[in-house]
Amino acid sequence: MLDGTPILRLLCRARVARMESLDAAAAQEALLLRLLRTSRATRFGRAHGFDAIRSVAEFQARVPLRRYEDFWADWWQPAFPVLDGVSWPGRIPYLALSSGTTSGTTKYIPVTRAQMAANRGAALDTLAWHLRAHPRSRPFAGLSFLLGGSTALQELAPGVRAGDLSGIAAHEVPRILSSRAWPPEDLALIPDWDTKLAALVARVPREDVRVLTGTPSWLLMLLHRMAQDGAPPFPNLELLIHGGVAWAPYRDRIAPFLPSGCSTREVYPASEGFCAIQDRGEGEGMRLVLDRGCFFEFVPVEELDAPVPTRHWAATVETGVDYALVLSSNAGLFAYILGDVVRFVERAPPRLLVTGRTAWMLSTFGEHVTGEELATALATTGIRFGEWCCGPEFVGELGRHRLILETDAAPDAASLAQRLDAALAADNDDYAAHRKGGQMLPPAVDLVPPGRFETWMRAQGKLGGQHKVPRVIADPARFARAAAALTSGGEAAPSSTT
Repeated sequence: MLDGTPILRLLCRARVARMESLDAAAAQEALLLRLLRTSRATRFGRAHGFDAIRSVAEFQARVPLRRYEDFWADWWQPAFPVLDGVSWPGRIPYLALSSGTTSGTTKYIPVTRAQMAANRGAALDTLAWHLRAHPRSRPFAGLSFLLGGSTALQELAPGVRAGDLSGIAAHEVPRILSSRAWPPEDLALIPDWDTKLAALVARVPREDVRVLTGTPSWLLMLLHRMAQDGAPPFPNLELLIHGGVAWAPYRDRIAPFLPSGCSTREVYPASEGFCAIQDRGEGEGMRLVLDRGCFFEFVPVEELDAPVPTRHWAATVETGVDYALVLSSNAGLFAYILGDVVRFVERAPPRLLVTGRTAWMLSTFGEHVTGEELATALATTGIRFGEWCCGPEFVGELGRHRLILETDAAPDAASLAQRLDAALAADNDDYAAHRKGGQMLPPAVDLVPPGRFETWMRAQGKLGGQHKVPRVIADPARFARAAAALTSGGEAAPSSTT
C-alpha cells in the first residue's frame, strides 16, 4: 500500500497552524452566526427569529435550552421520519440511533452530510495532533481499523436511513480514503456482535493496521480475543484512538496488547457532533473543537433546571467548574443539552475533561453523589476492577447504594463496602450528613466475575458499537432489575432493563 503519510503531514502541519491561531470566542461566535443564517428559513429558525440574531447574547435570549425529549416531542416526532426543513434546510438523510445509556431509551439523532464532513475534519485534526507529537509516525502507511457497530442502515422513508453512527460514517467515507479503511463492508454489516468479533479476528490483516479506533471496553474485548493465539494483535500499530467511556479503568489492561511506541489519543465524539480532542499528554484535557460545525455552551450543573440558567460559552467559561455541555450544530440542533458533564482545565485554548453525565447522580435519598465521586471512591480502594454499576435500593424504610463490581481479584465485599463508605463520606458532605444522621444505610457491594457485564449487555442486544455499561442507574426499579440480572448470571430478558 502506498504510504500517504507525507501528504497527510503537509495537510496536518497547515491545520495545526490554523487551530493554534484561532481565537476561541471569535471562532465560536462566527460559527454560531453561520449556523443561524443557514437555518433561518426553517420552521425552527422562523419560530425563534434567527433572522434578527446578531450575537451570542441575542441567541441565548431567544433560544431556550432543550433536552432530546423536548426536541422530539415539539419538533421531530410530528414529522418523523421525514425531517424536511424542520430545523435544518432540506431533508435530514440520516438518523443516528443513540444507545440511551442512562435512560435505557433509544434516541433518533438527526445527522446531516454537513455534520459528517465536519466529523471527518475532526478526525483529520486528531491525526494532526498525533503527528505534531510524533512527527516520525506513519499512520497512513497501512490501514485504519474502526471498531464500530453494524454499518447496516434501515430505510425509514425515501432518502432517510437510520442506524449506528459508525455505519452512517462508513456510508460517507470519501472514495479516496475507502482503500485505507477496515473492516470491509461484508464484515462491517454483520449485526450480531459475537459473530462479527469472531469474523474480525479471523480476517484482520494484523501487520497492516496502523491506526485502531473504538470504545475502550470493546477494544479490550477485541485485543484479548486476538491475543489468545499468542501472537501480538497489531505489531505495527502506531496510534490507538479511544473515546466514549473513561480511559483510566482500561489503560493498564489494554497496554500489554500494544506494541512499543504505540501512542494513545482520547477523543470526545457524540452522535450530535465532535466536541474535543486530546492535543497534549494523557489527563491534560481535550482541546475544544472550535470550527467543525458545533457551537458550545456550558451551564453550571446545579443551574441546569433553573428557570433562567447561566449560559457560558468560550468567552466566559471558568476552570474547575462542572458544566452541562450544550451544543448547536450543523445538524439542526440548537441549545441542545447533550447530557455530558465537563470541567475545564484551561481557558486559552479551551481544554476540558469529561467528568460524567447529567443523569449520573444518585440522590434518591438527598445525598447528591455523582458518578465521578463513585469512580474516585472506587479508585481509592486499590483493587483491580473492570465494569461496574451503582444504584439506589430500599431496605425496609431506609435506603442505601448498591454497587455491582466486576473483578478478577478476591477482596472481602464487606471490607470493600466500608472503604467505599468512608471515601464517599470524605468527599461528599451531603452523603456524610445522611450517613451520620442515620438517614442512609451503609453501601452494599456485590462482586461478580469478569465477563458478567458482557453477558448482561449481550442479553439486552447492546453488545458492541456505541453501547456502554451505565455506571449509574438512578431509577430504583430499573436498577433492581439490572442488579437481579447481574447477580444471577446476567442473562435476564432484554426487557428487564429497557
